[in-house]
Amino acid sequence: MRILMVGAGGVGSAAAKIAARREFFETYVVADYDLSRAERVVNDLADPRFVAAQVDASSADAVASLARAHAATHVFNAVDPRFVMPIFDGAFAAGADYLDMAMSLSQPHPTHPYEECGVKLGDEQFAVTGEWSAAGRLALCGIGIEPGLSDIFARYAADELFSEIDELGVRDGANLEVAGYSFAPSFSIWTTIEECLNPPVVFERERGWFTTAPFSEPEVFEFPEGIGPVECVNVEHEEVLLMPRWVDAKRVTFKYGLGDEFINVLQVLHKLGLDKTAKVSVGGAQVSPRDVVAACLPDPASLGDKMTGKTCAGTWVTGRGKDGAAREVYLYHVVDNEWSMREYGSQAVVWQTAINPIVALELLASGAWSGFGVVGPEALPPKPFLDLLTAYGSPWAIQDRLA
Repeated sequence: MRILMVGAGGVGSAAAKIAARREFFETYVVADYDLSRAERVVNDLADPRFVAAQVDASSADAVASLARAHAATHVFNAVDPRFVMPIFDGAFAAGADYLDMAMSLSQPHPTHPYEECGVKLGDEQFAVTGEWSAAGRLALCGIGIEPGLSDIFARYAADELFSEIDELGVRDGANLEVAGYSFAPSFSIWTTIEECLNPPVVFERERGWFTTAPFSEPEVFEFPEGIGPVECVNVEHEEVLLMPRWVDAKRVTFKYGLGDEFINVLQVLHKLGLDKTAKVSVGGAQVSPRDVVAACLPDPASLGDKMTGKTCAGTWVTGRGKDGAAREVYLYHVVDNEWSMREYGSQAVVWQTAINPIVALELLASGAWSGFGVVGPEALPPKPFLDLLTAYGSPWAIQDRLA
């Protein structure tokens, strides 16, 4: 296996550190628009399998050319979702398989944005699944933590724990604090704005996919391992678009524990137009308001030594167990920032995201996972993934909520 990873930011650098401890690949190219950033990742690893390169992620031709130059068998997208399609198309043009952690962007319904879906997350990628299948190529989409491990939990619950599922509810919460900052997101603010201010999507079997207003249906969810109760709200996320394609459930939701302060900041950014991506003229320069916000905030990858607490990602499942009795479980994965910094030098949120595509790549290298077309993690057997995740030293758990 020869891997081309596009993106040497927080998640990309964490992924490279995790991969460096494994033996399943021959070459791992770390590519970034900023060559010096890719070189720092490679130099820190001091592993001859890793090579630094420069690439423009907005150009499918540039991605394809670099993939061909290094005979890449797999292109791993580790940049924010605005670059999904050029990297996805570049991988296909180069004859490589593809992995990402977020799917092609959505567009709200033009007249009823808070009731009906417009262009959904992943629609552009699913539109060409026939071409990928005909070419014998695999595009494994949404294989981070959420989407990713959360989807694998859903498939595992359907296969092993439930005879009938009422709701698959992804619930994400944390008790992370960053010393010295009044506001410092632990993940890409560009992506966070995209997820949180777009109309959230909900799936119901009788209704299909539909949307609601941002931050709708607040609920308090009790997170395990000392995190405790966190108010969670509806947020647009790929799981709601992926899970119903492969897992039978009456309802699918995604709720994120944001907190009042975070929600207030996002609402102010929206009111001021600072969430927009279209460029505006400032002193003769053309700048994107959202890019300016991102530039004014600290790089999430740099916050690890100032951060304390844990982050939890998981899938809450209700329905009937294999014995026909009512069942409610929460399958989850927790990372303590102190541990991830000590072991890998990466903060908890980016490390928790980064481990999953590396586990997936190893399963593809071994043949334990295989397939064609554009698929989500639910399309593949969950047990090999969960077993290997544990073998990486990052166990998952199940909490039985009716016990």
